[in-house]
Amino acid sequence: MGDKKQASQQDTRHMERLTLRAPNMGSPMRWISAGWDDVLRHPVYSLGYGFVFTAGGLLMMYTLFKLGWAALIPAAAGGFIMMAPLLAVGLYGISRRDEEGKPLSLSVLFPRRFAEPKQLAYVALALLLAFIVWMQVALLLFALFSHGHTLALQDFTAFVLTTKAGLTMASIGAAIGLFISLFVFSVSALSIPILLEHHVDAVTAISASVRMVLKHPGPMLVWAWLIALYTAFGLAFAFLGLVFVFPIMGHATWHAYREMVAPAEEY
Repeated sequence: MGDKKQASQQDTRHMERLTLRAPNMGSPMRWISAGWDDVLRHPVYSLGYGFVFTAGGLLMMYTLFKLGWAALIPAAAGGFIMMAPLLAVGLYGISRRDEEGKPLSLSVLFPRRFAEPKQLAYVALALLLAFIVWMQVALLLFALFSHGHTLALQDFTAFVLTTKAGLTMASIGAAIGLFISLFVFSVSALSIPILLEHHVDAVTAISASVRMVLKHPGPMLVWAWLIALYTAFGLAFAFLGLVFVFPIMGHATWHAYREMVAPAEEY
């Protein structure tokens, strides 16, 4: 009897309904401004988190360089950024704790109190699959257009910028990368913060995120463009700019979620 009752309660939890609120064209800049404010209020935690994220990216790039796969560094950097919405969970935790007026501790960087940790794993799997698909596409394009030759990073840059094959490869790769990036953005714009607080399944969280992008393409595409612009700025400084950019955008994502998804008590 006890097991049946518990199962019934579990089913009820997953019936929680999400109430979505429409953003406007000024919303993305408000989110970024709020993200800046969070970083300035908690620079040690936020920038420390950004440093760890950046160090992980640099380690991946260094590993590729040492293995002689330097030509894959640009594609790997793009793939690494695709995982950023998942890797930013600690920043969501900082913003959440801050708005509750509670003191911060190192434990807030690793939220263990997700409403649905198992469901979060499905979103993580979707992002991981997108990363794998992107890397497979990059490997295939490189093999096709370079005829399987291994190139040093400087030679790869010259190949892309000065040869017809390189420009064609870059154009096709950019088009495919844009499609995959839009998929990742649509899936993760709201889903991960939703699963931090709401008792819903991964399908509900992802569909809410995708629905918001489809129903409000103006502000959501501006938001995606700003994320891409800030990220490009961070990458332009050999990843080091991400020490600042990643925390700002992570906190901003939490404020975007706060504006677009009504808290449980408003249902």
